[in-house]
Amino acid sequence: MSLLTVRDLTVDFRSGAHASVRAVDGLDLELSAGQVLGVVGESGSGKSVTSLAVLGLLQGATVSGEIRFDGQELTTLDQRSLRRLRGDRIAMVFQDPLSCLNPYYSVAFQIAEAYRAHHRAGRREAHKVAVRMLERVGIPEPERRARAYPHEFSGGMRQRVMIAMALCLEPDLLIADEPTTALDVTVQAQILDLLRELRREAGTAIMLITHDMGVVAGLADQVVVMHQGRAVERGTVREVFHRPQQAYTRGLLACVPRIDGPLPHRLPTLEATV
Repeated sequence: MSLLTVRDLTVDFRSGAHASVRAVDGLDLELSAGQVLGVVGESGSGKSVTSLAVLGLLQGATVSGEIRFDGQELTTLDQRSLRRLRGDRIAMVFQDPLSCLNPYYSVAFQIAEAYRAHHRAGRREAHKVAVRMLERVGIPEPERRARAYPHEFSGGMRQRVMIAMALCLEPDLLIADEPTTALDVTVQAQILDLLRELRREAGTAIMLITHDMGVVAGLADQVVVMHQGRAVERGTVREVFHRPQQAYTRGLLACVPRIDGPLPHRLPTLEATV
């Protein structure tokens, strides 16, 4: 049985007195335990809205369709039930860690708060968990850095803090929304290695939301390509990357720089410039 099943998901946002904007239009998704699903597409294609709909975090939107997690229908749950589920069994790494972390609290306090929200744990125990999670995601000197504030961390380290917060409760499903955006290639590789380790050690399913086809190629098993709120193509990574059926998918793949083919415009040689 699939861990997450989405059927005919539609999300409408009201625009003006009578008009509405459809951000997601009849989307179907399926994700099994331990699997990585890449949801790709350009900005505005509906990827992030889909993830927020799964978590019940959309305000001012009309959501219809079916969202089943481990056999339980999420669209009919009240907010109290959803809060028990979020973080505990479904966690999310949001796109911009600086805006998601509270600047007034240390990173350890914020990780510990997530842990205490779902466990009957004291402050000291929760702080130890926070330090251990910072160490697990590769933050150097975790005991000292635990007392630091978000602005004292680099972009890559803030992303690691967000992952530590998501992993402290060992969720069954991790939704990672653009987890490597604006990171340099070295830090990006470290974040992807961390996600692979999570999947391998804990069997966590991952919904990877990104516009970066290279990231999907290195991590995902299955791919769903979204365009204007719809899934225009789906399949395994090999099928989508080597035998794309849609012109839109071929366009996305054509945007990925390659080093195994001829350059379209070669720079002039030194001899030609002297």
